[in-house]
Amino acid sequence: MRELHELSAAELSDAYDARTLSPVEVAQSCLSRIEALDAGINAFCHVDAEASLRMAEESEARWMAGQALSPLDGVPVAVKDLLLTKGWATRRGSLTVDPKGPWHEDAPAVARLREAGAVLIGKTTTPEFGFKGTTDSPLTGVTRNPWDKTKTPGGSSGGSAAALAARFCPLALGTDGGGSIRIPASFTGTYGLKPSFGRVPAWPLSPFGTLAHVGPMSRTVRDAALLLNVIAGPDARDWHAIAYDERDYAADLVQPLKGKRIAYSKRLGHVTKIVSEVEALVAEAAKRFEAMGAIVEEADPPGGDINKLFRTLWWAGAGFLLGDLPDEKKAQLEPALAKMAEEGKTIPLKEYLSATLARGAYGAGLRGFMETYDFLITPSIATPAFEVEKLTPLDDDGNAWLAWTPFSYPFNLTQQPAASINCGYTRDGLPVGLQIVGRMFDDAGVLAASAAYEAADSHHAKAPEGF
Repeated sequence: MRELHELSAAELSDAYDARTLSPVEVAQSCLSRIEALDAGINAFCHVDAEASLRMAEESEARWMAGQALSPLDGVPVAVKDLLLTKGWATRRGSLTVDPKGPWHEDAPAVARLREAGAVLIGKTTTPEFGFKGTTDSPLTGVTRNPWDKTKTPGGSSGGSAAALAARFCPLALGTDGGGSIRIPASFTGTYGLKPSFGRVPAWPLSPFGTLAHVGPMSRTVRDAALLLNVIAGPDARDWHAIAYDERDYAADLVQPLKGKRIAYSKRLGHVTKIVSEVEALVAEAAKRFEAMGAIVEEADPPGGDINKLFRTLWWAGAGFLLGDLPDEKKAQLEPALAKMAEEGKTIPLKEYLSATLARGAYGAGLRGFMETYDFLITPSIATPAFEVEKLTPLDDDGNAWLAWTPFSYPFNLTQQPAASINCGYTRDGLPVGLQIVGRMFDDAGVLAASAAYEAADSHHAKAPEGF
């Protein structure tokens, strides 16, 4: 058997069922690795070993009695520190949040994990309020990429992605308002799915509104499907949630790609800045789909460059959240976030409503485009991971991270399911992600296409040196 930290959630579940592994020894292994190695990564901002081991002991008793609550009973899962977790502070990477709480409630995804018997192994780092595509904050400092500790793991679910890449745990929760699951999945060679909006209930609603999704992060597609099975459970607190679908996403993974129509968009018709190695690796990934029998056509979706549209909605969300903080609190914010909040606060109502209307037109155009295609594939991000503490590897033109994430945030606007899967490495050994976008509500299809690609490309199996 491979080392415990190398096992997937599916393998752990099978081993628990066969009584060849105990949730307690797995939790102990995860906690030991975090203690030994996380000082150099800073993936976790909160670890409560006593509580995690108690969950593992309860899980072990259920498995021994033949009463496991779900396949994820006893499987360690990390929780991004934007999601409420009962008994643990949710600081959101900010000095402005009082650690005293009270912390009496779980977010829906966390509640479903508890009901499934999962072991919450800790809370992962995030930039302040998840506002940017890298992970460092005034509260928790810099989070580093296990592939190269001088590089960022991306964000805002960077702590979750780094924890997965470093083999601290097999599963993690992320949130994605403009690419925050897919960016770090790309930078760390892991797998992340932004489900269709409303598929995974969220509460309270993000200050960035209906741009923000909650989704699974993992090292394998099957593990993401197992996690989605759990966190997609209904929760009455989210009035945006779509009707609960009882399907088993893990059971639906084996679907042939032969005959599927795939649009391959190199640059979405407008992207001018992209690292050549990223573009080349994604082109090779498109050929793999052709080799599997898919019909791949170069085609750009309609709508053009929607940078300004997204910027208006995102900046307005920051202004709504933080624009009215007292001066002493504003002084505690990261300067880039404080600037964004001030700019967002001044956006006129007419401009905001116009952007909302334009978003609807853009989304309608993409839905029409997807009637012709089963999937759209693009680069996940325009660059591999870059140096920590930078907001952008490109010249900062006032758009913060938007210049290097032009492939991710469009699909927050449209709310379609979109995933990032490892498709290779740069000459410097940094992972690159392929984005697979599906029709609205076809989360099962995106997972199945991802699983087929994973089977055809073994890059995902590689671990960072030292982990």
